[in-house]
Amino acid sequence: MSGPASTSPTGVPYSTLIWLAVATFTTGIDGYVLAGLLPDVAADLDVTPALTGQLVSVFALTSAVAGPILGATTSGWEQRRVIMAALSTFIVGNLLNAIAPTYSLALGGRVIAALGGCLLGAAVTGYVVHLVAERHRGRALSFVLGGWMTATALGVPVGLILGQTSWRFPLILVSAVGVIALIGIGLRLPPLRYPSSTLAARLKPLAQPRLVAGLLVSTGVLCASYTCFTYAVLILEPTHPAGWMMIVIMCAYGVASMVGNAITGRLVDRFSPVRVLTVILCGLLVNALFGALAFELAAPVAFAVLSLVWFVLAGIGNGGHAVPQQARLAAMAPGTVAVVMALNASAVSLGGALGGGVGGIALTTGLVPGHLPLVAAAVLAITLPLHLLVARWSRAGSAAAIDPSPAG
Repeated sequence: MSGPASTSPTGVPYSTLIWLAVATFTTGIDGYVLAGLLPDVAADLDVTPALTGQLVSVFALTSAVAGPILGATTSGWEQRRVIMAALSTFIVGNLLNAIAPTYSLALGGRVIAALGGCLLGAAVTGYVVHLVAERHRGRALSFVLGGWMTATALGVPVGLILGQTSWRFPLILVSAVGVIALIGIGLRLPPLRYPSSTLAARLKPLAQPRLVAGLLVSTGVLCASYTCFTYAVLILEPTHPAGWMMIVIMCAYGVASMVGNAITGRLVDRFSPVRVLTVILCGLLVNALFGALAFELAAPVAFAVLSLVWFVLAGIGNGGHAVPQQARLAAMAPGTVAVVMALNASAVSLGGALGGGVGGIALTTGLVPGHLPLVAAAVLAITLPLHLLVARWSRAGSAAAIDPSPAG
């Protein structure tokens, strides 16, 4: 392993990590620019909007399945090269998607981009965890993940604005930014290799029930989030009908996610990740219940305001959970961080897919969109005890490691 890069007074090598933040921004915004352009894509490729939506679904599904496999396979390799190879693959897939003359080629481009994107996310997080001292890890993760959070704020409006001429142009622009990040990574990132281990050892986290339960916390949080986020337009449109209103609201949600990410990044360096995550999960549950009550009881004028408060607070919590959760998972399996981060990326993708499905099922059974915060609260009411169980399990394991003397 190489020595640490030169750091700022805070102990975080921002001049180096900025290129990783740009890379995560690139992959993050790629998932959002298409959200507002699906009708244009459908018309250009001569397929139904529902089929076009599978361009988004196949990206998430490929990431969920391939992430752990690629993470385990490459965690023994030199990590700067892994990051550059993953980003290059993502750029190639994205360009193929941008120039595809047919739906099948566009779908193939999404698969290739997903293979690069899922490996990139895991490799970047593992790189940061190993490069930066533990006392500065939260701030460094927050800085790098801030690229993805910024993408949530800018993705939809950037796609809508730049896509006025062609839906292909935003994808080409994303690829161009990816090339800039690739050059910066090649020039500024120091080489980094994790301690040598066998593939079987790198896959060992899959055999740890405690870690699997911890990963399910990520799935639960994202499931609750996407139960509402996927259908945010349906929930908020009755009181915010103008198209520009939704663009502004989605920007506000993204900015709120960035704020939550920045705050928890600093808190994790001062308090334990478990404590920070506990506060966030409790806050998300209370906010979901607040949203459910607002939709059920508030008068229309009050509802217009309270719904925005609920949505923005949800953005803060959903953006803020990522850093403490990743720091907690890294501490649970420090020897296989790259694999664990790949597994977490899969857990996140699975949660997003489940959230969209849960929300859709709820609506088809007769619930109105305003009831979805209550569904999200139910998911969080399961996730919070699971998180507390994992925390207790971890403390018990730590105590046993400190005092291994046999009973009696």
